[in-house]
Amino acid sequence: MLTGEALLERVTAQRGVSNALIAECGYVTQRRGKEVLCRNAFYKALLEAKGLPLGDGEPKRGRGAKASYRTRVHFNGNLMVLSCYVEQLGAKPGDCFEIKLGNGQVRLVPLKGADAASVDELEQRRQEQHCSVAAGAELAAA
Repeated sequence: MLTGEALLERVTAQRGVSNALIAECGYVTQRRGKEVLCRNAFYKALLEAKGLPLGDGEPKRGRGAKASYRTRVHFNGNLMVLSCYVEQLGAKPGDCFEIKLGNGQVRLVPLKGADAASVDELEQRRQEQHCSVAAGAELAAA
């Protein structure tokens, strides 16, 4: 099985991953007389070759359920990001993010400095407009 730099070079040369590439790299086993690809082992080796190890395989001792990296749209249209993911991002209360949509994906991009300040200004204007609308409604009711 190819690992490390040799694996990276092979994948880069192929410009993508295919079943044939996984087999060529040696990530194959025999089950019930058939050749079966070991995709998990291949991708784990690829991540480790890129310097992103998946851990030592020992279970972590912690409380609660393990994060599933899945969510659903709630009845009111909100899409919730759980606090465990926010912690993994290193985000703190008040941090600003740009939401990017494309290719059926939602990406959160942290905003720093001037970009974050402009978000704060927009939020302040939105709150001022909301307060002026509420005050106008109170005056109209009186």
